[in-house]
Amino acid sequence: MFDIGFAELLMIAVVALLVLGPEKLPTAIRTLGLWLGRAKRTVSSIQSEISEELRIEEMRRTAAIKKEALDKELSEMKQPFGQAFDDASPLSQSAKAPESVDQSDTAPPPVDKATPDRTQNT
Repeated sequence: MFDIGFAELLMIAVVALLVLGPEKLPTAIRTLGLWLGRAKRTVSSIQSEISEELRIEEMRRTAAIKKEALDKELSEMKQPFGQAFDDASPLSQSAKAPESVDQSDTAPPPVDKATPDRTQNT
């Protein structure tokens, strides 16, 4: 990230010692260390929250894909049953036949035994 070598760090330490003096330098370094620690923790927590959100989003996408596949499979399984009980299918017509067919159209006319059969007399 930063291209700071040993020589640059040594130069910063010498300038800090000259500006702050030997009494205030340890306190300043300690304060700087605390600030850097807080910054690292903050960055770390933000990174972990972002990675958690990405993981949750990936799980949502995976769940949506699996739900879509299951819905498709369910509709494929329902299709034969839906066709079997559809009003236009022959199975449903045969199931409804006793209720919807008029009995006088399919049954032979009743034979009256009181009247003689004319075909036998000739």
